Amino acid sequence: MITTSTDIQFQTLAHFSQGGDWRRQLVHDQDAHVLVWITRGQGRGLLDGIRRGIGAHNALFVPAGSTFALDLGRQSIGHVVMLPAGGDLRFPEMPRHLRIREVQVQSELTSLIEAGLREDQGTRPLRNDALEGHAALISVWLRRQTMEEAHAPARRTAAQRLSARFCALLAQRFRTGAPMSDYAAALDVTPTHLTRAVKAATGKTAADLLTERVVHEARMLLAQTPYPARQIAASLGFGSAAYFTRFIQQHTGLPPSKLRNHS
Repeated sequence: MITTSTDIQFQTLAHFSQGGDWRRQLVHDQDAHVLVWITRGQGRGLLDGIRRGIGAHNALFVPAGSTFALDLGRQSIGHVVMLPAGGDLRFPEMPRHLRIREVQVQSELTSLIEAGLREDQGTRPLRNDALEGHAALISVWLRRQTMEEAHAPARRTAAQRLSARFCALLAQRFRTGAPMSDYAAALDVTPTHLTRAVKAATGKTAADLLTERVVHEARMLLAQTPYPARQIAASLGFGSAAYFTRFIQQHTGLPPSKLRNHS
């Protein structure tokens, strides 16, 4: 989906998770680019098919359509910026995890985001123009950091490369209801090899990640749309509404009807 300048959003990390920690803890992807800036706390995340430790003054850039998840401690503080895909602004093409050690560079990003947050929460004239300006400055900050040798991506193992390919495929196909054997065939490996590689790279099996992505999408649709469960089930490749209900009950502890009131 191509977004517009009005889709630029600055929000706190707490607001990004509003409605339940599952919104960021379960594997998912977004139509917009996502920049996460952690200023306090620590945890783990999944980005580009790799499980990563995340700490204070870490920036994660997630391009639109890239699979990711965040599992941060409750004392963690930070911000999330949603940036439109397409358009004139330039952002890194690949997911990036930046550990920012220079205090001046940390302060630069914090100041840019806080200024954008104030503008986003206000009602001043030319608000959208101002948000575009803040987003443009953030894009410059990001690209400057990715040019630094200290932030060059580490060499990945064969398992990590396969896991990244699987996560990219997952974002494209999770709605089809296809079995894991189809994913393995598309990646030209056996299901056993795919499971072993993804487990080594992420700490979870490929089937775990597929389940999480489907559960996240189902919960989002139940929370944000009026569509009946049978329609959501069909859109996610389930053969019947009854099977969908059992699946959701098994992985959330609640049936779809109850989730509408708890999401």
